[in-house]
Amino acid sequence: MSNARTKARTRAFQILFEADHRGVAPERVLAEWVGRAREAKPGETTPQVGEYTMQLIEGYSGHARRIDELISTYAVGWTLDRMPIADRNVLRIGAYELIWEDGVPDAVVLDEAVEIAKEYSTDESPAFVNGLLARFMDLKPQIRRD
Repeated sequence: MSNARTKARTRAFQILFEADHRGVAPERVLAEWVGRAREAKPGETTPQVGEYTMQLIEGYSGHARRIDELISTYAVGWTLDRMPIADRNVLRIGAYELIWEDGVPDAVVLDEAVEIAKEYSTDESPAFVNGLLARFMDLKPQIRRD
């Protein structure tokens, strides 16, 4: 997990996670991260926020209501607020990228989301994330029409 897109997805996940945990808008956390990166002194290790991270956060934010509705509808046995915070946010990034970002192969989106779930969530999370995003992949043409 080291290429630029992988890092961008991980940063986007971290920003959404923080926003969700703090109960603030993702754009606010994104702006704070960008500000910290700009103000960092030489030698400080501050996560850089790249273009694709911003694109993912802004894209999710633009479709947040629809994405949360999809997750709530298809996550059998889970309500959005009962779901582990890591799962909820990796699904948000994955759903946005899968449905609305045309430049990324679906299989890559699924693989990367599963890797983030492996790193940041429970043992059951990778299978859960994979299953739900695979369902969205099947429904993608219908979702985009709606």
